[in-house]
Amino acid sequence: MKNTRRMKRMARNRKKRIPAMNLTALVDVFTILVFFLLVNSSASEVLEPPKIITLPDSVVETKPKETAVIIVSEESVTVQGEMVVTVEDIIASKQDAIVAISSKLESIKNNVIGVSTKVIAESREVTILSHKTVPFKVLRKVMSSCTFAGYEKISLAVIQKAKQG
Repeated sequence: MKNTRRMKRMARNRKKRIPAMNLTALVDVFTILVFFLLVNSSASEVLEPPKIITLPDSVVETKPKETAVIIVSEESVTVQGEMVVTVEDIIASKQDAIVAISSKLESIKNNVIGVSTKVIAESREVTILSHKTVPFKVLRKVMSSCTFAGYEKISLAVIQKAKQG
């Protein structure tokens, strides 16, 4: 069979190069994915307990929210990082609610500076990080102080351990 001009032209057209892959769209997708992951990774907050307290262990399902934080160590009670009262003063007190804790929580509610403090003030929730050897009567007085200040949702922080069978 003869190679005609038509057959040569068809053979030439079949050998055309395959177009190269356009990477611009792929880079755009990856950029959006990276920004999405960066924005959402900051949404999950993990409370790091200070070295002065040891939290009890528990099997918990829910993650902590952004709330006001009260740290009860063996010696003192701090609200949002400021030392408010000592544990000895709480034990010696005859009142159910500690005025210093309640007034500090009310000042947090009234002093809104930025977005994070606005979220904390509007949530009316408080998280208590307590050393596991602190007596329950101290925790009861701290919780009473929180409810006296208008914070009715109280969470106790624990260390998450693996589920048991």
